[in-house]
Amino acid sequence: MSRRNVDLPPLNCLQTFEAAARHLSFTQAAHELNLTQSAVSRQVKRLEEDLARPLFYRLAQGLSLTPAGVRYFRTIQRLLRELGRESAELRRRGADRQLTLASTPTISSIWLAGLLPEFQREHPDLDIRILCSESPNHLDVSEYDLGLFYHLDELPAPHGLELSPVFDSEQVITVCSPGYIERHGPIHDVHHLLHAHTLLIVEDHYHDWLTWTDWFADADAHYYTPRHALRTNSYQLLLQSAVMGHGVALGWKSLLEGELTSSRLQMALPHTMHSRGRLHLMQPHHRNPPSAARSFRQWLLANAGSMNNPL
Repeated sequence: MSRRNVDLPPLNCLQTFEAAARHLSFTQAAHELNLTQSAVSRQVKRLEEDLARPLFYRLAQGLSLTPAGVRYFRTIQRLLRELGRESAELRRRGADRQLTLASTPTISSIWLAGLLPEFQREHPDLDIRILCSESPNHLDVSEYDLGLFYHLDELPAPHGLELSPVFDSEQVITVCSPGYIERHGPIHDVHHLLHAHTLLIVEDHYHDWLTWTDWFADADAHYYTPRHALRTNSYQLLLQSAVMGHGVALGWKSLLEGELTSSRLQMALPHTMHSRGRLHLMQPHHRNPPSAARSFRQWLLANAGSMNNPL
C-alpha cells in the first residue's frame, strides 16, 4: 500500500463527519446519508480514533465542534466543493462529446445516415446516438438533444420544442425505380399514372399531409381509387418498395436526393407540388444544449442549402 493511502482516514467516515458537523446532529446526518444514528456515531468515533483527537463536544444540549473539528470541517468542505466542481466539469466534458438525435426511421435511414459521416469527419471526437420514432410526441424531450421531424407549417410547435426549418421550401415528387420503367414502360401523364400503373400508398396519420389526393389535385387531375395499389402503414417500407420496382411513390425531393443522385430512384413525372410540411430541426427547451448539439445545429443549418436543390 502506498504512503498516500496510509495517511488518509476512511473516506466514508469523512463524508459522515461532514454531514454530522454541518447539521451538528448525528440524527439528521443519519437521515441524510440513509444510515442509522448508531452507524453515524461509530464512523465519527472511528475517525476521531484515527486522528487521535476529538472532533465534537458531546454535550447534554447537543453537539458542537472542537477547535480541531472546526478546522477539519472547513478543510473537508473545501475539498468536497473542489471535488464537486471537478466532477461536474468532467461530466460536462463527457456530455459535450455526446449527441443524441431523434428522427423517424425513414429520415434516419435514408437521409440522416448519409449526412453523419461528413459531420463526424469534422467532429471525430463526438459520440452520436440516434433514437427512431414516428413522432416527437412519442418521446420525452429529456431523451434527446435535437430532433429531425416533418411538421406542418400552419400547426403550432410540439410542446417543449423550438423549431427551425432545415430547408426554405420543399417539393413533393413522384418517384419509381429505373427497373420499374423498364418493365412497365414510360408514364405519359397523370391520367396514365392513375389508370395504368401501381401507386404506392402509405396509410398512417403521420403522413396524412403527403397524399395522392393532394398531389393529383395540384396537378389539376381528379383522383379516385387506383386500379393497382400497394398499401402499407410504413413510409420506410413504401420507399423500399419503390426502390425494388414495385410501383410509384410520393416523396420529398430533399429527403430522396441521395436516391435520385445514385439512380436508385428517378422522377416518374415532372410535376412537383409544394409540400405542406417541412423538415424541422427540433430543440428541447428543457436545458441548455451541449456543445455537440450546438455544433450539429450550426453545421446542419449552414449546409442545408447544399444538401437540397429544390425543383
